[in-house]
Order: sequence, then structure tokens, then C-alpha cells
Amino acid sequence: MAPVLRNALVRAARQPATAALGYRAASTHAISNPTLANIEKRWEGMPVQEQADLWMALRDRMKGNWAELTAQEKKAAYWIAFGPHGPRSLPPPGETKKVILYTAMGVGLSFVIFAGMRAFAKPPPSTMTQEYQEATNEFLRNQRAEPFTGISSEGYSGKGHVQSAPAKA
Repeated sequence: MAPVLRNALVRAARQPATAALGYRAASTHAISNPTLANIEKRWEGMPVQEQADLWMALRDRMKGNWAELTAQEKKAAYWIAFGPHGPRSLPPPGETKKVILYTAMGVGLSFVIFAGMRAFAKPPPSTMTQEYQEATNEFLRNQRAEPFTGISSEGYSGKGHVQSAPAKA
């Protein structure tokens, strides 16, 4: 026998029948009630491999006629697919309080940083006084800046470059 043919036969003999076919045949017998009993409470504590095996067994049973499924199997399949576990689990107790507390702490810290920066900041520049901005308006009128729609145009009624409140006395 040629070595290539012999190796292929050895590899094929090692594979389970389901792998050679590419699919798993649907199970014809019901899953035992003790396995499915109280699945809602036991699911989170079960090892991952056992969870996977149970889900695969249920999935195989669901490939067949659903009328043959027991009520316990239908309930377990529904709970595993849509129950409040994993990403759909309820938030742990006290999580809302923590979120509110940390948010309030973040806002408070932001306010402290803002107030500290304002307290130690330099005074505003001299160009931010109302008098300086009015002088800028006069300079632009004398220079005839923006003669069609701007500050030098006929009938202009805007504030021009004045944006600051009058200086405090």
C-alpha cells in the first residue's frame, strides 16, 4: 500500500464520524431532567465546557421536530438563548450609586481645576477693554474698512468690534 494512501486512511480513522460528515446529527433522545433542572440558577456556576456541551445538545435536539422536545428542554433552550446572564445580566447592586458618585467627583474635580486656573490667571489683555474696542471701530471707519457691508458702510448699525462690557470703575 502506498504511504500516501495509508496516511490518508489513518487520518480518516482518527476523525470522529461527525467531523468527516461536516455536521452533527440531531440527537433523538431527550436530555435528562436532572441536567436541565434549575438551569437558571446553575448556569453561571457551570464550567464553560459543560455550558457549551449542554447548549450543543439542546441545539442538536432543536434541529429535529420541536414537538418532540420536552417542556423542560424548551424552557432551558429559551433561557440559555435569552435569559439574563452574560451581557444581559442585571447590574450588580450599588453600581448606580458608584456611577453617580464617580460622575459627581469628576465634575467637582473639573470645577476645582477651573476655579484654580481662573484664580491664578493673568488679567485680561488691554485690547479687551471697551474703550480700546471703540477706538478700533473709529480707526476702521477712518480707514474705510469694509465700505460695502461693514463698519464703514452707510447706515451701519452694528456693534463693530465692541464685545466687552464697560470697564468697572
